[in-house]
Amino acid sequence: MSTLPGPSPDAPSGSVGISVNGEPRRFPAGTALDHVVASLTRAASGVAAAVNETVVPRGQWPSTTLGDGDRVEIVTAVQGG
Repeated sequence: MSTLPGPSPDAPSGSVGISVNGEPRRFPAGTALDHVVASLTRAASGVAAAVNETVVPRGQWPSTTLGDGDRVEIVTAVQGG
């Protein structure tokens, strides 16, 4: 299990480091999953999210607060032919 490094000296106070689709990112402490999803996609449907390998139902995104070291995976369904 990999972990993200602690806050760097220039990281904002009160922020958490999380992995989003394998990329390290920083968000303000207390950020909910719905804000992270919105920062990556504007798709209104066809989006799924998991935190620490557990799928989180869309209705729980606003109440799912992310913490330092959490791993978030966001996938968007696309149509193909």
